[in-house]
Amino acid sequence: MASAFGHGFLAFAFNRVLPNVLRDRKVWLWGMFCAIIPDADVISFSFGIPYESFWGHRGFTHSILFAILLASLITFFFKSKPKVVLWIYFFFCTVSHGILDAMTTGGRGIAFFSPLNNERFFLPFRPIKVSPIGIDRFFGERGLQVIQSEIVWIGIPGLLIIAIAWIFYRKRTTH
Repeated sequence: MASAFGHGFLAFAFNRVLPNVLRDRKVWLWGMFCAIIPDADVISFSFGIPYESFWGHRGFTHSILFAILLASLITFFFKSKPKVVLWIYFFFCTVSHGILDAMTTGGRGIAFFSPLNNERFFLPFRPIKVSPIGIDRFFGERGLQVIQSEIVWIGIPGLLIIAIAWIFYRKRTTH
């Protein structure tokens, strides 16, 4: 998996693309929640649930259907915001988790099509170092390699998204 830092940062970058009315703290914090929560499935290891099962790590919570359901649920609770744009944002934040994990160098793939098909997939391009599971194993040499990898493959593209959004919105407000 990519780290929670990488997932959260990408949600923040996506937030900068949104119209001003949606670029507030509440929206981007929920976006970060959407981007990180699929990894709550690591708790399945504690219950002896096999990695490859529906509820296993990188299973249903990493699927497109889960992203649709989570985006719908969270959007429902926002009253005075453009619902369609919010839903798209929360969907992309959630689905980006599986996409980033499918770009990592480890694990057993992502069940993008669960529950219809629990087969696991990787993307052909896998440059992101897989993050160790557990905070205690993250802080060390391996965690440093993950962060370095994510700076290149998530951080720089995220900063480009932020810069382009800033330029776009700046031009719109000055003309």
